[in-house]
Amino acid sequence: MKLRQPTDFLILEALEDKGRNVATNLAAHTGKSRKNINTRLPVLEDYGLVTKIGPAERSGLYEITSAGKAALVYRDQYDEVDDFEALIEGPNAGTDQEGEPQASFARGEDDDADE
Repeated sequence: MKLRQPTDFLILEALEDKGRNVATNLAAHTGKSRKNINTRLPVLEDYGLVTKIGPAERSGLYEITSAGKAALVYRDQYDEVDDFEALIEGPNAGTDQEGEPQASFARGEDDDADE
């Protein structure tokens, strides 16, 4: 999990504080460009930190998940730990509800600067 600071944490904070929202409003709440927010939301969704909700599939309405809330709790440790994803998922990370191992994947990221 590679988060872009401070943008990703600002998005998560805005969703936690203001509730479900769209990119235009999140841009206003975070002070970041709408383009930047629109770029980061799908990444945060892939990481399981936010989820896209209806009513329409293309609505662009997002809300924070429990993993996103955990990321905010542990944000001060983001630069200090080797595996932030494991930290926010807890001790049962990597197993499903029956205790069976789950497949995981890595998402490659570019190092473009925050806008």
